[in-house]
Amino acid sequence: MSSLISRFLGFLASFSSHFYVIYLRKKGVAIGEGTSFFGRVLVDVTRPYLLEIGRNCVLTQGVVVLTHGADWSVMRERFGELLASSGKVVIEDNVFIGVNSVILKGVRIGGNCIVGAGSVVTRDIPPNSVAGGNPCRVIMDIGQYYDRRKKEYLNEAKAYALELYRKTGQVPRREDFWVEFPIFLDRDRDWGKLPVREQLGSAFTQFMRSKPVYSSFREFLIDSGIPANKIGSER
Repeated sequence: MSSLISRFLGFLASFSSHFYVIYLRKKGVAIGEGTSFFGRVLVDVTRPYLLEIGRNCVLTQGVVVLTHGADWSVMRERFGELLASSGKVVIEDNVFIGVNSVILKGVRIGGNCIVGAGSVVTRDIPPNSVAGGNPCRVIMDIGQYYDRRKKEYLNEAKAYALELYRKTGQVPRREDFWVEFPIFLDRDRDWGKLPVREQLGSAFTQFMRSKPVYSSFREFLIDSGIPANKIGSER
């Protein structure tokens, strides 16, 4: 019966991050609260007790996490010995793993790290780092990355708004900006369909104390390059 339950959970896991977390925990993988899997993520369950994933981590499409290797098959044929290969993998709290990254056995990724898409992690990544490449290496610390994003995110949001207008011929709506909304959203108004609390999580209180860059959504659209006469009154 337990085998049937395990197979059923494995089937559900292929469709849902929630069920995949349940499946992995039942297998013996330690996974903290708030951790999510987006898309098809492959976690090595041959040695589940060698894997620990912390809280509030995000693993994205195509990520592979391995706790063992099968390179012993070559040694077996060449030298006539079976030399097992395994190692503990630890992903600490608040880590993002970009698409198609591979995490090999025996590594630790420190807390508050961002691992770029297509990385192959062969050695430990220290906490508070942004890393990427094959083999994966530290590119900058998280503070430097924060400063860079603060300079870039506003122009990216404006470019997105303008592309929406150009490609659709329609004036963008607030709901189109489900991540960019802190730029313009009045902290005291009705938030409509925007997933404010869901997206902000623990940052919600700080968000409520902050002030938007623009005094209105209309002002944001105009600064993005959308003609004022197309926007009309406050939207």
